[in-house]
Amino acid sequence: MPESTTRSQMTMADRIKELREKKKAIRGMGGQKRIDKQHSQGKLTARERVDALLDQDSFQEQNAFAQHRCTHFGMEGKEISADGVITGCGAVDGRQIHLASQDFTSVGGAAGEIHSEKVVNMMKASLKTGSPFVFINDSGGARIQEGIDALSGYGRTFYHNTLLSGVVPQVSLICGPCAGGAAYAPALTDFIIQTRQAQMFITGPSVIKQVTGEDVTAEQLGGPEAQMNYSGVVHFIADDDNHATAICKKLLSFLPSNNMEDPPIGPREETMGIDESLNAVIPDNPRQGYNMHDVIGKVVDNADFLEVHASFAQNIIVGFGRINGRTVGIIANQPMVKAGCLDIDASDKSSRFIRFCNAFNIPLVTLVDVPGFMPGVQQEYGGIIRHGAKMLFAYSAATVPKISIMLRKSYGGAYLAMCGKQLGADRVAAWPTAEIAVMGAEGAASVVFRKEIAAAEDQNAKRQELIDAYRDKFSTPYIAGARQFVDDIIEPAETKRYLAMALDSLATKRDVRPEKKHGLIPL
Repeated sequence: MPESTTRSQMTMADRIKELREKKKAIRGMGGQKRIDKQHSQGKLTARERVDALLDQDSFQEQNAFAQHRCTHFGMEGKEISADGVITGCGAVDGRQIHLASQDFTSVGGAAGEIHSEKVVNMMKASLKTGSPFVFINDSGGARIQEGIDALSGYGRTFYHNTLLSGVVPQVSLICGPCAGGAAYAPALTDFIIQTRQAQMFITGPSVIKQVTGEDVTAEQLGGPEAQMNYSGVVHFIADDDNHATAICKKLLSFLPSNNMEDPPIGPREETMGIDESLNAVIPDNPRQGYNMHDVIGKVVDNADFLEVHASFAQNIIVGFGRINGRTVGIIANQPMVKAGCLDIDASDKSSRFIRFCNAFNIPLVTLVDVPGFMPGVQQEYGGIIRHGAKMLFAYSAATVPKISIMLRKSYGGAYLAMCGKQLGADRVAAWPTAEIAVMGAEGAASVVFRKEIAAAEDQNAKRQELIDAYRDKFSTPYIAGARQFVDDIIEPAETKRYLAMALDSLATKRDVRPEKKHGLIPL
């Protein structure tokens, strides 16, 4: 368009040409040089991530023309493509989501007032339409030039994260830097997927060095292994951006779009077979471990299990699967790690997962082989009582169908914490190897028969005799069956069929609770 042409003189063709040029500039993000740098670091651009996540041609971008209004420190008149964040809605496997994807090629994806407002608008749209919200993080942090306005934007984001909590699923992908206040938005979502190219922390290595004198690299401090293995902040580790979007798609496939819906149902099996291999899973030696993943793989459809927090608190396993097409949340002790004991981290990990499943109408299947809560001074000082109480609270408060299978050990308070009948389990079945007791036979015999053992000529032989007697009497599922704490004792081979039938019969479960604002979960 000639410079002398005024807007009133522009034809429709001129205006369309202008629009196309502006859209081309917006889609060009921070320019080819910065895009190339992003690719050289093994990362996709913000728009490429959106394309990788969404069904083809389903993305409808919103607020692409939004611009900041800052006039300080060289910002006046400076145009930032889409203000550094791509926002809109689209489909994942035909189901709508809303999303925001930060653009590191545009001023490092720094979050300012309008940037955050765009993110919040998508969260509001998720709430209105009952669709999941996905936030792809790749940002250098707050836009410092905007001062308190940038900080206010973070605050509005956190507030709306909380409004969405328990209403629609929220998933965060950490695909680049995510530091300072920015890290709290993902922490308020339901699931965090971090790539190996990303770091996430509140204070960076240089600040830590200044304040505490500790030397640490960004990877050691905020890399995916650190935030999974040590802190438990991250739920999934992805090799790269494409892997992260694939995990996100699979995760969403198990979940309902909102708290008013049931999870999607997959293919159903006309006949439910018997898996004889399960009869050989439990070792004859009660001290010998086995891999609980072998059990999970045989009871879920097609051995398809999406484990959550796989490298954190590995003495307990949580994740999603389907049983005869129905999505379930699985909580299972892992005898291969710490004998499957419940400790502080395992209690926190499972409690949060239980509460997520309950919020989104996902039935809970609990596979039990637990010798108790982890003993030790550090566990007690760390608050194992209040952390363990979270499991009791979470299971008791859950109103979704709750089915427990007791495979082997189920002792003491841990028997209850793994959703015993007394915590509202709708179905409890036991394998014939189940040992349901206040404590293990060795410990119980030492307490109950202390005098008899002390008086015996051969104390070791007497102790073993009494241990065997206690185990024969109490370390079985039959007394629990007699008290109706176990609904059925089944062959391991029948487990999947038992679960499938129980899930079908509980599909219409209703559980009315006292009216209240909310319960107070232990800290």
